[in-house]
Formats: sequence, structure tokens, C-alpha cells
Amino acid sequence: MAKQPHLLVEEGDVTDIALVPGDPGRVDRIAAHCEAVEEVAANREYKVVNARYAGRELTICSTGIGCPSAAIAVEELARVGVETFLRVGTTGALQRDVEIGDTVVATGAAKEEGTSKRYESAVYPAVPDYEVLSTLVDAAEAREAPVHVGPIVSDDAFYNESEAYVDDWNEAGLLAVEMEAATLFALARRRGLAAGALCTVDGNLVKGTQKGADSDSELPPKARDNVERTIEIALEAVQDL
Repeated sequence: MAKQPHLLVEEGDVTDIALVPGDPGRVDRIAAHCEAVEEVAANREYKVVNARYAGRELTICSTGIGCPSAAIAVEELARVGVETFLRVGTTGALQRDVEIGDTVVATGAAKEEGTSKRYESAVYPAVPDYEVLSTLVDAAEAREAPVHVGPIVSDDAFYNESEAYVDDWNEAGLLAVEMEAATLFALARRRGLAAGALCTVDGNLVKGTQKGADSDSELPPKARDNVERTIEIALEAVQDL
């Protein structure tokens, strides 16, 4: 198969499993936990690295912000051999008991975005693969870290998450809001692939805190530190998938 136009990878360049953070900088943070790290390609928001963790070969690829760029990454990685995708991201809490720095494992994602709707009806569920989900939950609980398991929402409009939206999501029992999981889940299901998502909480919209609001960094210190824990959970899960 020809080299993919955005990721600049071709068959044989990647492994069967990929960790897919949004941020290219998080590719390096994940790779720092691994051995035999090799950069495969870098273009636009996409950085692709191969590595080995505890003997397991894996690929790490950033997807950029939002579902449109995440869909491109999934489509192109799938064409060259990736079969399982683990989103390792950040998210804003929608429930008062979900604290900054906690980990959220998504059991499904509401489609408040447009990309998945170009693939299928909004009434079709955006849910992770059961094996991936259960493996992520087991890995998170084994670390005895604060972990919340339940539905989230994927939204396109970061700066238009109004109080009305937040109240509605809160009342629906959604745990958190992020920007990629719904399309990742829907697209993986349609392509016969497996996907899951776990995210570090970087703010709480119900309490009125949002990442970057009170810090010189994008992430508050507690979230920044606990991203490492989420990375380690994902890497532990990779060994069992």
C-alpha cells in the first residue's frame, strides 16, 4: 500500500497497536517510558513513533485536536496495519466528585461532534471495544488510583461549552467532556477495529475550573503530574491486548 498522505507512513512502518494522544508532545512523554524508541514520521499535528514496553512492540501517534484530525489518523493507521487504538488524553470533568488529576475510562461517548455523523447516524452508539475497556479498567484499578468508569461526551466547540450544555451533560450523568473519543469509537467499530480511551482530568466544568485558567501551563500541576499515571496505565494495558 502507498505511503499515507498525512501520517507519511506505509505498511510495515507501524505495529498492530497504537496509543493515540492528541498532543504531539505527549508522544514523547509516552516514549520516555519505553525502550527502543524510533521516530517513524512527523507531519503537521501527527508524530509517529515506534517503541517497546516490557517486551511489547507498540506505536505511538498524535492525532491533534478534535475528531476530524483523529479520524484521519485512525483511517491511515488502520490502512497500514494498526488494529487496536488506545486514546491517552485529557478531559474536563462534568461531575463534582471527579477531581483534577483523576483518571476517567470511557464506556461510551456522546456524539456532540460532526465527524462521526459523516460516517453514520447519530443514533448509533459510540462505544469502546469490550476487551479493551475491561483491560483498561483492570489496569487502572490495579494501581489503586482514583478512577471513574462511565460515559463521556465528545464535543467540537471548546469555547462554546456553555453553562446550559454543561448542566445538561451533568444531569445526564456524563463524567467528562473531551474532543476525540466518539469518532475514535465509531470509526473503529465500523472498520472492525478495537478502541478504548482513558483520560486525565484537567479541570472541572461544573465547579467552573478549566485547564489553563490559573496556570502558566496548559495543564494544572496535579493534572500534569498525573498524566504520567494515565500513561503508565495505558502501557500496562498494552501488555494484555
